[in-house]
Amino acid sequence: MKLFAGLGNPGREYAATKHNVGFMLADALAARLSAPAWRTDFRAELTATYIEGVKVMLVKPQTFMNLSGEAVRPIMDYYKVDVEDLIVAHDDMDLPLGTVRLRPKGSSGGHRGVASIIEHLGGRQDFARIRIGVGRPPEGWSVNGHVLSGFAEGDAAKIKEAVEYLVPAALSVMLDGIDSAMNKFNPKRSKHHEEKQ
Repeated sequence: MKLFAGLGNPGREYAATKHNVGFMLADALAARLSAPAWRTDFRAELTATYIEGVKVMLVKPQTFMNLSGEAVRPIMDYYKVDVEDLIVAHDDMDLPLGTVRLRPKGSSGGHRGVASIIEHLGGRQDFARIRIGVGRPPEGWSVNGHVLSGFAEGDAAKIKEAVEYLVPAALSVMLDGIDSAMNKFNPKRSKHHEEKQ
């Protein structure tokens, strides 16, 4: 079984905020896969379906972002999901708004939702990430104020485009593995960019 966890905060007031792009991708995947209605269990919203014979569980933790691991770990234990079969989608301030990046593993990068999952997995970091760029806070804004705010005019369209791009990318991670998906879906660096590096 593959477990896809899209991170975010529960509640209508957070639905369209930058911190909830993981939920947005989970919802888009559920729609693409015609998954059954979301149900509440394990302090999360869950739905499960099959793609090409592979069982996929989609999860939206309802613990609030910073406690995401409190929902994800019990689900993994109950369904006997290996860490290598976990895929986590989350917002990332280190990427420009609307930019996407797949990565096979790594530290939390300061993201508290990812840090909570790593902590509840006993420090293991070897699970795939789908990072969705939300950009840095504007001058004078706090990190919390930035990620808990909505999108400026025009930015919402960029995020919608990023989420649509990532639906096949997430399916590729589940079916083909993270390395293959990275080759197909990670933005290619331009030669000009590499020369400047």
